[in-house]
Amino acid sequence: MFEWTTGLIEQSGYAGIAFMMLLENLFPPIPSELIMPMAGYMAGQGRLSLIGVVLAGCVGSVLGALFWYYVGRWVGLERLKRWAGAHGRWLTISPDEVDQAKHWFDHYAGISVFIGRLIPAIRTLISVPAGIGGMNLVAFLAWSSAGTVLWTTFLAGAGYVLGSRFDQVEAWLNPVSNVVIAALVLIYAWRVITFKQPDTR
Repeated sequence: MFEWTTGLIEQSGYAGIAFMMLLENLFPPIPSELIMPMAGYMAGQGRLSLIGVVLAGCVGSVLGALFWYYVGRWVGLERLKRWAGAHGRWLTISPDEVDQAKHWFDHYAGISVFIGRLIPAIRTLISVPAGIGGMNLVAFLAWSSAGTVLWTTFLAGAGYVLGSRFDQVEAWLNPVSNVVIAALVLIYAWRVITFKQPDTR
C-alpha cells in the first residue's frame, strides 16, 4: 500500500493526491494520515508545491464528502424515520429521536461539520447527517472545506517539516483513529443492547 501510494503521487502528482483523498473519503482504503504527509514530504523536496498539495488534497476530500452528503439527501428524514420505526434496534434510534437529532442538527450543523472534518473516522460520517438533515449545500461546502483545509494543511505541513520521517505522523495518528473507531463500535453495541422499542399503541 505504501509503495502504491508513493508511486501514484510520483506519477500523477496533484491529480493522484486528489484521487487518493477522494477514495479515502468514499471507503477509506488509504488513510489521509499517510497520503498528505507523504505529499508534504515531496513538497519539501521541491518536487511539488506545498500549496498545490493542500489544494489537491482538499479537492479530493471535499468531493468525497459531497458524495456522502448526497447519500444522506437520498435517504432523507422521512425515509430514515420509516427505517427507524421498522428497524429501530439496529439503527439504534427511534422516529422521535430522529426528530430530536434533526432539531439539534438544525442549530449546530455548521460547527458539527467543521469539527467532524477534523476527527479521524468521523470525517466521512459527518456528511451523512448533514445530507439527511437537509443542510444547505453552500453552507455544507463552506464548513466542510474549512475543516478540510485545516486537516490537510496540518498533515501536509507535518510531512514537509518532518521530511523523510513523515511516516511518524501516521504512526502517531493511527492509535487516535483506532480509539475513535473502537469507541463508536462500543457505543453502537451499547445502544443495540439497551434499545427500547417505543410504544406505538
